[in-house]
Amino acid sequence: MPQLQRLAVNPAQIYDRKIDLTPEQQHYLHRVLRLNNSDRFIAMDGRGHWWLAVLETQETGLIASITEEIAVNRELGVEVTLMAALPKGNGFDEVVRQAAELGVASIVPVTSDRTLLKPSPQKVDRWRRIAAEAAEQSERQFVPTILEPVSFDVAIKDCGQKYRFICVARGDNRHLWDCLVSLEPLQSPLIRGEEDGEELAIVIAVGPEGGWTEGEVKRAIELGFEAVSLGSRILRAVTAPIVALSLVAAAWEKC
Repeated sequence: MPQLQRLAVNPAQIYDRKIDLTPEQQHYLHRVLRLNNSDRFIAMDGRGHWWLAVLETQETGLIASITEEIAVNRELGVEVTLMAALPKGNGFDEVVRQAAELGVASIVPVTSDRTLLKPSPQKVDRWRRIAAEAAEQSERQFVPTILEPVSFDVAIKDCGQKYRFICVARGDNRHLWDCLVSLEPLQSPLIRGEEDGEELAIVIAVGPEGGWTEGEVKRAIELGFEAVSLGSRILRAVTAPIVALSLVAAAWEKC
């Protein structure tokens, strides 16, 4: 199949093998991508489904017809949640974009003791759009879920993942890579994504400028997190999440 453009759609837009394109989607397909009547593209619902679709011109505008479902599998063999303290400025935009490219399943924006940014609902909507665009660009089946911002204490208390890591810049902690490759699912060739019927999931918490406070690290450890290192260098708040997720992707995609 030739290289085709991809478009994320809401499942509610699909009915009777037709896609009811929004005005913004029509503009993007026709004006930006220069697609016309009978041209094909890939529609993805962000929940694991891809379809080959064909544009049709009607009096009311453009609509798309689904011709077939496409089987693809480009997701990681582990469900990764990034718990990231909000950096200053617009740095979280890039965190969301690159995390989506690297295969993260969900992102929890966190306000911590050293967080300066107080995000508005418009910011959260923007992050969700960025996640959808990044999922399209990287040919993923799923669009990462961007949760509502919460405090650090609420985030770690509500955390239900079996494997929990908090990245700490200083201290004598195990490297995240060593922790990942020692996990049982990567040690056993028979386990790849589920363990005893339980979906394999990990969470990685990455701090703001200045890092987590000692109190925050202590509270996370008390709730089952393991303090880990990302190396001997001090990384920026927008760099550390990408390093951590790159290690996860490398660990799972090498097996």
